[in-house]
Amino acid sequence: MRKQLFVVMALVVTLVVACGPTQTPQVMKETVVVTAVPTVAPPTQEFKLAAILPGVITDADYNTLGYLGAVEVEKTYGIKVAYSESVPVPDVERVMREYIADGYNLIFTHGGQFISQTVNVAKEYPEVFFISEHDASLEDHPANLWVIDRNFHVPFYAVGATAAKVTQTGKIGYLGGQTLSFSYAEVHAVQQALKDLGSNAELTYVWVGDFNDPTKARAVADAMINDGIDVIMASLNLGVYGVFEAVKKAPSPVLVTAKYTDKSSFAPQNYVTAALYDYTKPLVEIVGKIMNGETKGIYPLGFDTGVALQLPLKNAPEQVNTEVTQIVADILSGKIEVIEDTSEIK
Repeated sequence: MRKQLFVVMALVVTLVVACGPTQTPQVMKETVVVTAVPTVAPPTQEFKLAAILPGVITDADYNTLGYLGAVEVEKTYGIKVAYSESVPVPDVERVMREYIADGYNLIFTHGGQFISQTVNVAKEYPEVFFISEHDASLEDHPANLWVIDRNFHVPFYAVGATAAKVTQTGKIGYLGGQTLSFSYAEVHAVQQALKDLGSNAELTYVWVGDFNDPTKARAVADAMINDGIDVIMASLNLGVYGVFEAVKKAPSPVLVTAKYTDKSSFAPQNYVTAALYDYTKPLVEIVGKIMNGETKGIYPLGFDTGVALQLPLKNAPEQVNTEVTQIVADILSGKIEVIEDTSEIK
């Protein structure tokens, strides 16, 4: 269903506060120098932005972040913004074309699963500008497409280092949704962190086949706990709530990390940290570049453009917090280079 942006819901405002600038320091793959785009007068060409989301904007997770980015574009530039939520992959091309037929000339597809369809439609409509997300280079990059590189592997290096330092059993687990390239990169980053630290922690990785199924995630988390794993690194959307239930009811202490937003309130005695993401600044800057005639590019999320490790750590010794903070600083300075390895894990 298509909707226009009129008001930001209380849940969304709460999320902005929870994930605001107090979460420092942050993580990056490389320093990206981007000129900030201030609030500007309406451009000569009339722009209208349509955001297409794979889930609901009230998930307090990935879709909320995309929605907030669209809200910020509307606030900054005063342009008309609409959105469609819960759009499945088979329908995304139809939804994009419907927006274009209605005069929308900025199309934002939120989610790496939409990249192929976005490329196809971008080639079909060269006068329309597109923003999408991907975790690798495009072989045939249209001249009217901006790609946001999410760099999921970078914060997961720090998440893996944290897990290795807080485990008491020497067993840590990665619990993912689907076996996608970015998920492989997250696991490889954790493996790199263990190797760099000289850690003997045993890593188990499992994909449940769905990012949004709490029941499946709960079952896998229970199995991990029964196997002695006492730190679970969750790379899930709504499925993470099943993990929270599992760790809260574990017979012995089990810690958990999350992704995208601060979810500490759901398991306050078990929660350690999260790989935090923010789409407001990236979208505002990309739209500003498009308005200024820069219609193609790659926007890597970095320390000041959307990625952060949630610090200070919770339910962790102060010494571990100090060590992980230093690891983050070393990533920022380039002393630690997190390798992006998307190769399949057997």
